[in-house]
Amino acid sequence: MAVKMRLRRSGAKKRPFYRIVVADSRSPRDGRIIDKIGTYNPVADPEELVIEEEKALEWLAKGAQPSDTVRNLLSSQGIMQKFHESKQAK
Repeated sequence: MAVKMRLRRSGAKKRPFYRIVVADSRSPRDGRIIDKIGTYNPVADPEELVIEEEKALEWLAKGAQPSDTVRNLLSSQGIMQKFHESKQAK
């Protein structure tokens, strides 16, 4: 089972709100999820991004592959840097 970290869209038309989730890569975008690790609101001024760092690092360690957008969001919070540092320390 290939596990991905990706965005799940919700919110009204032209007013997107995203949940950062862990899901099976074969499930639809807004389908069944395994775990919710954060939220992203690109409409707010400034943009709102909340990520549970421990959960994100745990799923990365288990082999979950982030989508390009989620990878950029994790990098902006410094989570990808911590993940790579912990990987090199082992």
